[in-house]
Amino acid sequence: MNDLLIPPERFANRIDDFGFALLAFENRKLAAGGTFQFATGAREVGIVLLGGVCSVRSSAGEFPSFGKRPNVFAGLPYTLYLPVGTEGELTAETGCDLALCFSRAEERHPARLVSPADVRVEIRGGGNATRQINHILGPDFPAHRLLVCEVFTPGGNWSSYPPHKHDVHNPPDEVDLEEIYYYRIERPEGYAIQQVYTGDRRLDATLTVRDGELVLVPEGYHPVVAAHGYNVYYLNALAGSARSMAASDDPEFAWVRQTWTNRDPRLPLVK
Repeated sequence: MNDLLIPPERFANRIDDFGFALLAFENRKLAAGGTFQFATGAREVGIVLLGGVCSVRSSAGEFPSFGKRPNVFAGLPYTLYLPVGTEGELTAETGCDLALCFSRAEERHPARLVSPADVRVEIRGGGNATRQINHILGPDFPAHRLLVCEVFTPGGNWSSYPPHKHDVHNPPDEVDLEEIYYYRIERPEGYAIQQVYTGDRRLDATLTVRDGELVLVPEGYHPVVAAHGYNVYYLNALAGSARSMAASDDPEFAWVRQTWTNRDPRLPLVK
């Protein structure tokens, strides 16, 4: 079960695929003026600025001076999508905190910078299962497999709830997706709790997740709760059998949707 909870040193400044067939991830921090060279190879990538301002020169285009928020709790994201077969260099204009979300891909799509104005903000759920979703690379985004969104869960609230799964290719009701949850906690001593379980409990893990850690979701249901007093952010990257986020609820918990009559007034956490 501990193999689902990944410490940050494992994917700091290097790509890790965690044994997935499609997904990979890297977190890279740069001081102002720092650079790194990259080659996407057989992967497409979404570079999410968790914080800072940077520029990219690449074989797929030049993207000067993008980014704004100092951290994930201070604004909406800038994200640069780069296709397979792209080489280039990223330069940090301020201190930068970067999440690089990769998926294996066979199709080549145009590079594109997604600005905050392009991000669709959704308030989902109800009661203490209300959360904010920032849609970045959604199913309608021109990419091969990669899907990316951010989720903000206020302290004490549940997220990814009712528990849902996407491990069976049965469109349009459900598609088979690998997924990662990459966490930041607004106060770093805080934590979230995440379950990952299958209906037959062949997989049944309950994980305490702290700032900077990552959870793998290879299959099964995967709800989250934020510790009281601690706002929680997670970055979702997904890739799988179709360009869709279709999922199915755990039938034992689906009824709770009918009880939601109001939404948490703390949301949106980030505008």
